[in-house]
Amino acid sequence: MRDHKDLEVWQLSIDLVKEVYELTRRFPKEELFGLTAQMRRAAVSIPSNISEGAARQTGKEFIQFLFIALGSASELETQIIISEKLNYLQNSDQLLMRLSSLKKLLNGLIRYYRSKMVTHE
Repeated sequence: MRDHKDLEVWQLSIDLVKEVYELTRRFPKEELFGLTAQMRRAAVSIPSNISEGAARQTGKEFIQFLFIALGSASELETQIIISEKLNYLQNSDQLLMRLSSLKKLLNGLIRYYRSKMVTHE
């Protein structure tokens, strides 16, 4: 496997974590153990699963962790939408577009490794 730090999707997900932490600092204090914690956990889960998967022995294992990262990205997307509905976030379109791009990259990486597995069977 490649070093996860060389993967564009990992680098972008690290930037996303930083942005989520900065945005959630402005959330009401009563959300500290609710939505704030959930969003931060989901955001951190994305690069964490990419790196854990990259360290695994097989492409199949890597794909499994990429799917977990994709699930965390979808979870974060929902939490961003909820945050906007609760007026904790305004104008989250840019953030949602970056997240959508990240999900496309994850899907592309999954497709790539799946096709590699088929050609090596």
